Amino acid sequence: MNESQITVTSPLMPSLEEFNIYLQDIWQRKWITNNGCYHDQLEKALAEYLKVPYISLFTNGTLPLITALQALRITGEVITTPYSFVATSHSLWWNGIQPVFVDVNPVTCNLDPGKIEAAITPKTTAIMPVHVYGMPCDSEAIQAIANKYNLKVIYDAAHAFGVEVDSKSVLEAGDMSILSFHATKVYNTIEGGAIVVRDEKTKKQIDHLKNFGFAGETEVVAPGINGKMDEIRAAYGLLNLKQVDAAISNRRHIADMYRKALCKVEGIAFMKDVERVRHNYSYFPIFVDAEKYGMTRDELYFKMKKHHILGRRYFYPLISSFPTYRSLQSARKENLPVATKLAEQVICLPMYSGLSGEDIERILWVIENKD
Repeated sequence: MNESQITVTSPLMPSLEEFNIYLQDIWQRKWITNNGCYHDQLEKALAEYLKVPYISLFTNGTLPLITALQALRITGEVITTPYSFVATSHSLWWNGIQPVFVDVNPVTCNLDPGKIEAAITPKTTAIMPVHVYGMPCDSEAIQAIANKYNLKVIYDAAHAFGVEVDSKSVLEAGDMSILSFHATKVYNTIEGGAIVVRDEKTKKQIDHLKNFGFAGETEVVAPGINGKMDEIRAAYGLLNLKQVDAAISNRRHIADMYRKALCKVEGIAFMKDVERVRHNYSYFPIFVDAEKYGMTRDELYFKMKKHHILGRRYFYPLISSFPTYRSLQSARKENLPVATKLAEQVICLPMYSGLSGEDIERILWVIENKD
């Protein structure tokens, strides 16, 4: 059997020939940052593709989280999930905000709306849910709670590029949604990110904040930050946007192959497609029940490594277990039983557009053969 390394992900990349044409134009223009033509083209193209009114591009996916909290003047405490990438809660910490961790739903892996109200205190100002693995949150239930207690809602939608429910983008939920265009995502600009907002006034506010607060050549209206996307990555992003639908289609085919085989393996669970949802197949997590499967998650994970297959225990450990957060009352394991169990069982299998049938067969063989 071929033992070449299979990585957990591989970036979607435009053709070098096409990219060189854009680079030549950038070199001639000599305008490589500060809202150049490709930056502006990409904002418009993404807003149209994602079916959202306004989008503001950033140089990565973490600065938009930090900036959104600044723009909405969030303080005190924010309810969020422990089952996410650390950027979610780090953005709160950097703004001097205390994260309050709430357990997740065992099926969707998303923040459990039924547990949110009990965590609200007089210091609570917002909720920051995450569309984990691109699975849509229960946005209606979350918004109902936010309306009841006059809270803002900022979605970490890093995994949710192109995800829709009933043909409507999940990015329209809440007050703002944050995207990541990191190389590991379904759609990438190498590094990059964005904030999705509902109105032009807020878009201008975000644009000022990501450019040091400048509203003109000599006017600074707020203590902003440097979060701008450059022309090279914007051009790269324009080219990737042309092929992202084909990439998502390939990912769906891979997910179907995984599911068809793994439904026969006792002790291996996986997430299923939801009717009415346009999924993007950003990840393919499996959950290992050691008693039924006959092997622990970590035993399978390291067995895969031995066979040069790189899965990822995503998200393990929980954010709440890291030194920065573990002293918080809400971070205690007994408060987060579902998230704790998911973190101890999960492996994300290799998932990317260029994954071959032979690669998938190798991966499945390692999972199916427990010797």
